[in-house]
Amino acid sequence: MRASVAGAPVSFGVFEMTPEGAETIGPDDMLELLAGAGYGGVDLGPVGYLGRSAELQARLRRHGLELAGGWVQLPFSDDDAFAAALPALRDALRVFSDAAEDGPERLPLPTLADDGSVARRAAPGRGGEVDALADDAWGRLRTNADRAAALVRAAGFEPTFHHHAGTFVESPVEIDRFLADVDVDLTLDTGHLLIAGGNPLDAVHRWGDRINHLHLKDVDLAELHRVLAAGGGMPEVWSSGSFVALGRGDIDLAPVMDAFDERGFDGWVVVEQDVLNGPDVSLLEFRAARGADQIVNRDALRDWV
Repeated sequence: MRASVAGAPVSFGVFEMTPEGAETIGPDDMLELLAGAGYGGVDLGPVGYLGRSAELQARLRRHGLELAGGWVQLPFSDDDAFAAALPALRDALRVFSDAAEDGPERLPLPTLADDGSVARRAAPGRGGEVDALADDAWGRLRTNADRAAALVRAAGFEPTFHHHAGTFVESPVEIDRFLADVDVDLTLDTGHLLIAGGNPLDAVHRWGDRINHLHLKDVDLAELHRVLAAGGGMPEVWSSGSFVALGRGDIDLAPVMDAFDERGFDGWVVVEQDVLNGPDVSLLEFRAARGADQIVNRDALRDWV
């Protein structure tokens, strides 16, 4: 396949759920580790983490990496909240434009996602049971997703939509409905699909024509099920170590990658190992463990990309 492989700040505990004031690995340190492990790109992480404008461009150039994509979470089913969130989308698109000024080989994909609800985030994988979305709210979600996609395209990028545990588009049935109703292709996230009861290999066959972005995770299902059975939400999942290095969990990677290869997938494969660093773990130990995992993750994909 003609895909490109990227790493992600979330694999180093840097994302929107990172606790305020938590000590985190610096962007240059992280990019050095990813470039040294053989990645060709990186996901954006929180807007501003990698810098903006000339700082962002110089940082990516210095490490020989391109921007793969970036997370933009929006409350699609709430018109007022969606309107209030649009400045954040426009701000993120300016950062994507900054990264694209150097004429990268492959453009980044702004990665749209729903915001979900408090009830859904507390019960990942069981959203339909705890907080079903009424038809009128689904209509707002559909309309606002189209509006966000239009803004992304007007900025010169192709959008992608990330199904995500704890949101209003998490289960295979909800993904089916979204793809039927909205003209935006899919970011397949293997880990979040498992949380919601899906199967990654089935997903490639089911939605392959609509998958334009891949977030590749491995999952320790025993640990994941333990956390969920105890009533844990997504913060507990992220901090539990449920997402493990490729080959150390329960996803059968080879058939999934073979299926993408057979389809000629030509996009970004973003390796994610979502993790929150605990307060009792030294940053040096955390950095060393995360850096070693990213070497394992990159090497696991050598047969395909």
